[in-house]
Amino acid sequence: MIRITYRIETPGDVEALAARIASDQSTGTFVPVPGETDELKARVAARVVAIRHLEPTDRPCWPEEAGEAKRFNRGEADIDFPLDAVGTDLSALMTVAIGGVYSIKGMTGVRIVDMQLPPEFAAAHPGPQFGVAGSRRLTGVQGRPIIGTIVKPALGLRPEETAELVGELLSSGVDFIKDDEKLMSPAYSPLKARIATIMPRILDHEQKTGKKVMYAFGISHTDPDEMMRNHDLVVQAGGNAGVININSIGMGGVAFLRKRSGIVLHAHRNGWDILTRHGGLGMEFSVWQQFWRLIGVDQFQINGIRVKYWEPDESFVKSFKAVSTPLFSERDRPLPVVGSGQWGGQAPETYARTGGSTDLLYLCGGGIVSHPGGAGAGVRAVRQAWEAAVAGIPLAEYAKDHPELAQSLVKFADGKGA
Repeated sequence: MIRITYRIETPGDVEALAARIASDQSTGTFVPVPGETDELKARVAARVVAIRHLEPTDRPCWPEEAGEAKRFNRGEADIDFPLDAVGTDLSALMTVAIGGVYSIKGMTGVRIVDMQLPPEFAAAHPGPQFGVAGSRRLTGVQGRPIIGTIVKPALGLRPEETAELVGELLSSGVDFIKDDEKLMSPAYSPLKARIATIMPRILDHEQKTGKKVMYAFGISHTDPDEMMRNHDLVVQAGGNAGVININSIGMGGVAFLRKRSGIVLHAHRNGWDILTRHGGLGMEFSVWQQFWRLIGVDQFQINGIRVKYWEPDESFVKSFKAVSTPLFSERDRPLPVVGSGQWGGQAPETYARTGGSTDLLYLCGGGIVSHPGGAGAGVRAVRQAWEAAVAGIPLAEYAKDHPELAQSLVKFADGKGA
């Protein structure tokens, strides 16, 4: 069985709506059809297995569906879908168990809050090729977070100018650099030219230091064949990572790429917010992320503590836990990528609220490149902050003997600079 948990809001009866979802999303028809039998329905019908009532509300999620009602009943319903009826195809799962539920009448809100899949899904999908262990092996980082930064497209940098910035970042001791998700192949900085100017610096730095900094190029494209050509340009130049905008290229695009990929797939979730931002509609990240992990992303970008966007800290904590928890085995864990307005100042709380984890990529933009002492000092400041966090030493105390951290506390402590 595939178990989906729906949080239902209705001016009517929660049990009746749960039964309607189970019927409409499996064997339900508006009129009897030829060949429809009780035996067939018993074999493929979805079933409501549990309902947990929640406190009613007087504020409907969809006000236009409320009519004259002033009280709206709420509850969570567990509904089991037979594997025989859905199969292990993820597009079928999305269509049958999730996609159609939002159009059912009688609800003023519905949200998918949990999904439990049987082991057949693990056998049917590849999962991450590199994941946590592979990301650590390729960056050579063990025992601490991988420290990364971003090349921002708003700068309008041409390939040669981008390569100059990358050169400065390489000398800073950073572990990972990525194209911003909006930087794919614009006219001012075509991907092919960007790869050709950046990768020689990456490889030269590796020859001199023995450290190969991972650079994730933006390879997303609507056409899977064109995206594979982008992938191949990275591989041929000696690169080992690519940024993919998973909502933009879709499950089919990611699956096409994963089957043929030889590089780390760094998943950016832009567009996810519209699916989840209203707490009574859409779906939880814990549900949505399972699709992409099964298909096979290696690194999964989420937000962080005290971000510059809408997401509250508690939502980040739940997202981190979701990505870090195995679905079926340790091998299906992608590396969590903590980002959005991060600098060393969030390290202690990040460490505490993720259960003392250092299995993450800590992604800082301005928190590194805008450090008063330069990018190198920015990287050292972030590492020092994580050293303090792991040791349980207050940042202000640790900064007394670590000038880079002290400078970053002055620069970013108000939360505005990073």
